[in-house]
Formats: sequence, structure tokens, C-alpha cells
Amino acid sequence: MSPARCCGVAGFRHLLGSQSSSSANITNPFLFSAQGVRHRKLEVILTTTIDKLGKAGDTVKVAPGHFRNHLMPKLLAVPNIEKYAFLMREQRKLYQRDEVELAKEAPITQQVKEQEETSDSKAKQEKWKEYQAAARRLDNARLTFWRYIKVDNEIRTPVTKDEIVAEVLNSLSVAKVKLIS
Repeated sequence: MSPARCCGVAGFRHLLGSQSSSSANITNPFLFSAQGVRHRKLEVILTTTIDKLGKAGDTVKVAPGHFRNHLMPKLLAVPNIEKYAFLMREQRKLYQRDEVELAKEAPITQQVKEQEETSDSKAKQEKWKEYQAAARRLDNARLTFWRYIKVDNEIRTPVTKDEIVAEVLNSLSVAKVKLIS
């Protein structure tokens, strides 16, 4: 009797039913019952590129728990069955068509980007000049805040960023701008 026949419950029943007088032919049914359970792997198709597993679209083998607990809930992979394999092939075809169209449009868009960059650099230079003028104006300004102090010359309440902006707006009549933290 081959070891493959005596795996699981069916193999155990088969051994009990066909017991002969010779004990040399009997194999322990539990010897092969758990073979392959520990190192069992599932084949999955990756939907996104994962550093340690592979690129999107690759078929890889992973542990069932890793797939069930990590890959499937985050939609990083799908089971390797014909339905999903077909969908992934179709998606790859569409993606390749988009890449070909983008490659044809690339020289035109590159010229447009260069023109935009030159206009953007001019706008940045103008804004930089405005910022420098405002900085010179603020450098010469003097702001006064009224606060109560404690006996040992400590301020009771601190001066906040919003209060400074409000004082600059009131005393220097500067347009309100978004503060950079």
C-alpha cells in the first residue's frame, strides 16, 4: 500500500478494513496525515507592486494566513483563479494602450511644460520681489503688545502667532497672507 493512500480519514478507514494477519504491511495512518499542512502555499495575483513579493500582475505563492489577513483585506492581491487572471490580463492590455498613447503625446506635452516653466519662473521672481519689499517694510516696523505681567516680570499670557498677524494687519495695513508654519 502506498503512503499516499493512507493519508487522512479515508486512508485510516481503509487500513482498518483491510487488516491482515501480518503486521508488517500496516503503516501508521498519522505518519502521513499532516504532510504538507505546514508548508502549504496559495497562488495569488498581485494587484500592486510589493517590495518583498513582486510586481503588480505577478503570480506568487504566499501563506494562506498572510493572504487572508494582510493581502486580501487591503486589496493588494486576488486569488489565482481564472476569473481574476482574465481581469488582470484585460487590465494590463488597457494599461499598455494608455502607455502607448502617452508616449505619442510626450513630445508635445514636453514643449508645453517648458513654456509653463518659463512663465512660472517669471511669476516666482515677481512674488519674490514682493516678499522682499514686505520683509524690508516689516524690518523697520515696530509692534507693541499690551500684556499683564507677574511680579517677577514674566508675561502671564504668551503672544501668539495669530495676535502678531492681527497687529501687523492693523498697524501696517498689510494684506493678509497665509502663514507658513
